[in-house]
Amino acid sequence: MNKSTHCLYHNQFADFISEDEQSILGVLYGSYHGTSQSTQTGAWESEIIIMKEVLSSLKEEKGQIIFEYNIPRIGKRIDVVLLLKGCIFCIEFKVGKETISEGDVDQVLDYALDLMNFHKFSENRLIVPVLIATEYQKSSTTIQKSVYDDNVLKPLITGKNGVQGLIQKVIEQYPELPPIDENWIISPYAPTPTIIEAARNLYESHSVEDITRHEADKVSTDATISCILDVINRSKSNGEKSICFVTGVPGAGKTLVGLEVAVRQTYQGHDNPVDNESAIYLSGNGPLVAVLTEALARDNYNKCKERKENKKLKDSRREVGKFINMIHRYRDNMLAKIKNPIENNVIEIDPEKAVKVSEAGYSEVEHVAIFDEAQRSWTNKHLAKYLNRGGTYGNKLKISDFPMSEAEFLIWSLDQREDWATIICLVGGGQEINTGEAGISEWINALNNNFPNWKVYISPKLTEPEYAEGRIDKLLSKNKNVTYSDALHLSVNLRSFRAEKLSTFVHMLLSFDKQAKNVYREFRNKYPIVLTRNMDTARKWLRDRAMGTERTGILVTKEAARVKPLAVHVLPSDVENAVYWFLENRTDTRSSNYLEDAATEIQVQGLELDYACLLWDADMRYENGEWHYYRFNGKTKWNEQNGDSESMRERRKYMLNAYRVLLTRARKGLIICVPEGNANKTVGGFWEDSTRIPEYYDGTYAYLKSLGLEEI
Repeated sequence: MNKSTHCLYHNQFADFISEDEQSILGVLYGSYHGTSQSTQTGAWESEIIIMKEVLSSLKEEKGQIIFEYNIPRIGKRIDVVLLLKGCIFCIEFKVGKETISEGDVDQVLDYALDLMNFHKFSENRLIVPVLIATEYQKSSTTIQKSVYDDNVLKPLITGKNGVQGLIQKVIEQYPELPPIDENWIISPYAPTPTIIEAARNLYESHSVEDITRHEADKVSTDATISCILDVINRSKSNGEKSICFVTGVPGAGKTLVGLEVAVRQTYQGHDNPVDNESAIYLSGNGPLVAVLTEALARDNYNKCKERKENKKLKDSRREVGKFINMIHRYRDNMLAKIKNPIENNVIEIDPEKAVKVSEAGYSEVEHVAIFDEAQRSWTNKHLAKYLNRGGTYGNKLKISDFPMSEAEFLIWSLDQREDWATIICLVGGGQEINTGEAGISEWINALNNNFPNWKVYISPKLTEPEYAEGRIDKLLSKNKNVTYSDALHLSVNLRSFRAEKLSTFVHMLLSFDKQAKNVYREFRNKYPIVLTRNMDTARKWLRDRAMGTERTGILVTKEAARVKPLAVHVLPSDVENAVYWFLENRTDTRSSNYLEDAATEIQVQGLELDYACLLWDADMRYENGEWHYYRFNGKTKWNEQNGDSESMRERRKYMLNAYRVLLTRARKGLIICVPEGNANKTVGGFWEDSTRIPEYYDGTYAYLKSLGLEEI
């Protein structure tokens, strides 16, 4: 009995007990997609044996056992869940451990709280977190509610021999509970009013402005927000589906507008959330989500601490999760609801995998989804390849021959609502930086081909060259549902020299526009861009300018490969490092201000520094009036990316866009360091370092200098 894609295995108690252990292990193994397979398999073997023993006296009960349950859209997986006599037992195993830690206890309590806050069929139900350190020799003796004053019990702690007794005690203490919904395992994601209210309080601190500072004036941002809310209200009144495309140069405040719309739509001027009117802010940018979440959570935690309130940082992080989510979790939660295999290239909901919720149909609960950096959604080819191999972690959500791009599937997901829906796409021009990122044309093609009734509201700026190579007008020429609105472009006022002028200059620099020098001359006295060949000089320039809490940092592209000789370490790609890099203060060696770790375009897109150094490696070089692109082979040489295949052309576009992103990350000033390379030769006349020959860098430096950038 394992049809669900929400877990790796589930069954009725009696069937689980009678099933062969190796058969159960085979189901777990076949559904899992992870790295440490041998370690995980050993843990599962122990868990199966223990749970068979625990449930042996309960085999006549109508209960369910679930292994590796995915909490909808939260990105966490519970080792074992038992649904028994109206109780939800949430079990975390620590196989082989004979001691427990505070972190272990917090982990199982977190799972229980996430179920309470985000899982519709767990709302107002008794949730029992149980920590099993298999070799632990003690067992909890009291059963009581947790400090959260809700239906979650204080975590119960035991070894493998005490589990059965604890479960029996809970059942005896709570004998008259109503039964659990039989569709519990496919419960929709549904934040409770409590978590929404907490998230609102978090956002009202507006600490997010400190890391998404923007240069659009309030009149501009308010006009954009008002326009979006008008579209939402029109869609609601007319029972329509609609989509808005919002543009804005780097620094114009797209992220902040997205978060503001999410809050305003959810509250609509009231003190409490409006029922069934909520919005969600989604991004595929892991570092951005992590940094925004952590910044808001830390701010809330510190304010509570000042008020002497007893609150943990992890609670604040959980509350932020109401409004800010990873787009991939949203997508994967919908994928778990469809019929698999797909027949005749038509995606359909599988009613055995999903619960229909009133007017929401089989969609997610929000009427409004805000997709930040929508240009980064995946192509059909990239998404199909990803799903064909079963993803990269967690459940093996394997789907062959997936027929849609990510943009098309996201529209389809909102289209499942039976009343109305609005999508807001926040778009950065020329900022597709990863293989498989489709650009905004994929959204337009999906609307034209498969969603002809959707109303399309669009910024006129979307027709400019950096958006879908200037093809938007042509793509929309036959779509009769298009409305253009200037308010959907986040403009900046005349005093905000940086956002508009810098973006224009960078575009000209990268496209060899002869007017680039004149454009830079217009703002160079207010926003310096300087050149150097020496990283020590670059570090001194940054340190001399940063005052107080202003943030500095070194930036490199992900293709940069020979920066180690310059005493620069490229920041590892995981989001935790990005959080430290952006948020820790200058006394912490992990901070960007230490000027040791360099972040890439992947980690900084959507975020900014006050002053930055762009370390320009030999991956993109100015040669004979053109950009030439190279990838290092990891050993001895750079290979030019000069093929004419579609994948090679895309790779060159992404490499160019990486520099576009990095050149626009600084709010107040930028220093570009183009190294001199290594001009030394051996006794035999060979290059001492053939991977850093001066000619790899000299052309780029000369070109940048020709634009009027000051040398230091």
